[in-house]
Amino acid sequence: MPAQTISTQPIDGQKPGTSGLRKKTRVFMEPGYVENFVQSIFDAIDGAAGKTFVVGGDGRFFNAEAIQTILKMAAANGAAKVIVGQGGLLSTPAASNLIRKRGTDGGLILSASHNPGGIDADFGLKYNIANGGPAPEGVTARILEHTKAITEYKISDAADVDLSALGAATLDGMAVEIVDPVTDYQLLMEELFDFDAIRAMFASGFTMRFDAMHAVTGPYATAILEGALGAPAGTVLNGTPSVDFGKGHPDPNPVWAKPLVDMLMADDGPDFGAASDGDGDRNMILGKGIYVTPSDSLAVLTANAHLAPGYAKGLAGVARSMPTSAAADRVAAKLGIDAFETPTGWKFFGNLLDAGKATICGEESAGTGSDHVREKDGLWAVLLWLNVLAKRGESVAAIMQDHWQTYGRDYYSRHDYEALPSEEGDAIMSDLRAGLADLSGQTYGALTVASADEFSYLDPVDGSESHKQGIRVFFEGGARAVFRLSGTGTDGATLRVYLQMYMGEGGDLLQETQAALEPVRAAAYEIAGLARTGRTEPTVMT
Repeated sequence: MPAQTISTQPIDGQKPGTSGLRKKTRVFMEPGYVENFVQSIFDAIDGAAGKTFVVGGDGRFFNAEAIQTILKMAAANGAAKVIVGQGGLLSTPAASNLIRKRGTDGGLILSASHNPGGIDADFGLKYNIANGGPAPEGVTARILEHTKAITEYKISDAADVDLSALGAATLDGMAVEIVDPVTDYQLLMEELFDFDAIRAMFASGFTMRFDAMHAVTGPYATAILEGALGAPAGTVLNGTPSVDFGKGHPDPNPVWAKPLVDMLMADDGPDFGAASDGDGDRNMILGKGIYVTPSDSLAVLTANAHLAPGYAKGLAGVARSMPTSAAADRVAAKLGIDAFETPTGWKFFGNLLDAGKATICGEESAGTGSDHVREKDGLWAVLLWLNVLAKRGESVAAIMQDHWQTYGRDYYSRHDYEALPSEEGDAIMSDLRAGLADLSGQTYGALTVASADEFSYLDPVDGSESHKQGIRVFFEGGARAVFRLSGTGTDGATLRVYLQMYMGEGGDLLQETQAALEPVRAAAYEIAGLARTGRTEPTVMT
């Protein structure tokens, strides 16, 4: 069938954020919306002609239809080949692995990550470059400029491709390869981790529950945990992907994965618990009777990564997003390796990983990963924890207490104020910015401000600069509060407030987290003037 060239005009609001373009599903379903954005991606990368791409998504509502549109547009724009996950499914880390392993020119990943799915919920689309990572700011800026100037898009009028059958197909002369979404990813995990040791731990009676949250990681966890590693059937919960994630919220935190948390906090609960999100790039870690914050998880994995075969030679460095606690920095100092602080967004880790400056990266929003791909990887983090548990022969609680006694404890929590009016969120940040110079020396309850700034980042690899990445307030004694507006929501503004209190040697390392952080929370609430929101509590605390 011949390609069609369709006249169009710019659509407002197609600015990619830290993880691509996210909008309500019905917005993506509007005529021309996907087509405009995909054509803008192709135009921003100097065309698709002769190129090979990976395409897949988390299976949420409209995933299958959008993939068919992308395939037809790739063919019409002259792409040589597209590699697609069977049924249109690919976790984000698995897509990153395929891009790297096959040496493709990039990939289009359909997901709104941890956001809810369904016709009245959220959808997303992002472009990943040839290293497997999210498009850097230079590329997303070009995409945005093309969305503002687009006049036409190209699309084939061929029939849909049957994505249910593995193997080769064609679409208007373009090769389409439909692959098992799990196979290549599982092979990579087997290279990195001691599957024999983990298998023996399960055989000895070790118990675990993994909540896939009706999302894309279900098939991966079932194949690897219950299949390759021999965990009993039923270890994986909610393992069948659903277009609306079982009408749940696929965000692996104590609020949205409360049934799993309750299970692990019970006296007869399993030894270990974990969860992953909509597209498989985030994780939550639990032990019997204990929740491990993402910041602490990054620090523990940094300290113990050498126990896994893939990291036995040691780490080049560790990187964390600015809002993430400094726990990993303390480990890096003892290991004698570099620690990097970057803006929020996994794309900022890409240069460090490519340059060999960092091996493990993490961010407070439950994302952890390494140089094996260029995305955060939820199941990878779970498998590294299992490797550590198998080698150390201790419980999660024992490992955490040993870690805190060695490095001190960074009490840490993120408080989200969701669905604020956009103008109110902007006003909060503007007022914070305007008052920065006057904060030093001010006292709020028991805390005195030592310094305050707005975080900027100078990339040590390419020299690029990123500004206005969040307001930081440092208190005397090691406490800190950070304020930033999230770039991943689709409804109004989400203000994230990050609270941290360091407790060193001789301090109380076993306090309840929110109680330990109450002085920081009260100070942050007053500094930001959050009473104006009419809310006395955040929407979500993690």
